[in-house]
Amino acid sequence: MSYTAATVQLLSQDGTLVESDASAEYLPYIEALSDEQLREFHRNMVVIRRFDEEATNLQRQGELGLWVPSTGQEAAQVGSAFAARPQDHIFPAYREHAVARIRGVDVVGILALLRGTTHGGWNPDLSNNFHLYTLVIGSHTLHATGRAMAMTLDGTTAKGNPETDGAVMTYFGDGATSQGDVSEAFVFAASYQAPVVFFLQNNHWAISVPVSTQSRTPLYLRSSGFGIPGIQIDGNDVLASFAVTKHNLDAARAGEGPRLIEALTYRMGAHTSSDDPTKYRLDSEVEYWLARDPITRFETWLRSRGEGDAFFSEVAEEAEDFAADVRKRTLALEVPSTDLMFDHVYSEPHPVLAAQKQWLEQYDASFGSDS
Repeated sequence: MSYTAATVQLLSQDGTLVESDASAEYLPYIEALSDEQLREFHRNMVVIRRFDEEATNLQRQGELGLWVPSTGQEAAQVGSAFAARPQDHIFPAYREHAVARIRGVDVVGILALLRGTTHGGWNPDLSNNFHLYTLVIGSHTLHATGRAMAMTLDGTTAKGNPETDGAVMTYFGDGATSQGDVSEAFVFAASYQAPVVFFLQNNHWAISVPVSTQSRTPLYLRSSGFGIPGIQIDGNDVLASFAVTKHNLDAARAGEGPRLIEALTYRMGAHTSSDDPTKYRLDSEVEYWLARDPITRFETWLRSRGEGDAFFSEVAEEAEDFAADVRKRTLALEVPSTDLMFDHVYSEPHPVLAAQKQWLEQYDASFGSDS
């Protein structure tokens, strides 16, 4: 699938700004960005790609049970993440590593989750409302819709102040659109005009099933049947991802109801470390999308604006340091105490849970010490 006239693109494949009727509405969002904010877009894309490479290496070396690569999808994630405000709630699937980092999550928590040394990974309340990864495909879109409905009921949105009003954004892939949970989320979001933006990263493969098999029509049109406006963007264009997401989040928090953004991108690696994409993908398809690499495109544009080698060298060095630190801290992770599984299940003490915890402690103690 390639871009069409309906696809919003602000930065062309060759790294030049696109001036068209479709882009005119969104270019002011880009013009309002500072040079430092633009540098942060690039910095986060580069650092998270290097993190992804290091995590893949850790899995191959037996240090992680599983890894979920995100290479190729950096622009969709970084642009949209920077469009959100701290009061917004983010519900990820399981590949949104760049979004997690931008929202303040220590990415070692992601690795701990996939290493099997944590029962959740991080505390959403302490990570700028970035909720936990969800491996049950599509189920978290219902969680996101429920949260958005609650924000409407408790009055934390649609007060007319975008600085304080809240919204919800949930990320999912093209494969999730085939799940009933996503359709149900659309129903409730539309019925209650919930302030939620559904951010669909169409990376073209639901494990080994191509999007052409999953849907005979563009996925951004699917939500219209539920009364939710949809828009398609070039997901490898970080500027389009930022501007369109900011526009739609502002509309949602202003009381204009839910929105769907379909970001056309590509999963350059495997679905997970348990997958071999060479069994079902053509090399020519991979080459097509490699030529549309989001980081290369954005770097070309930044250089055209006068950004020099010093900045790009600094970012590359920072990415290496980040990867080395992540590796060191991951290898130092310890096996957690079994009683941690009882924490944070309920907001208040629960007698049944307390009894179960006591039983497990007594059971473990019955085996004696290793010494």
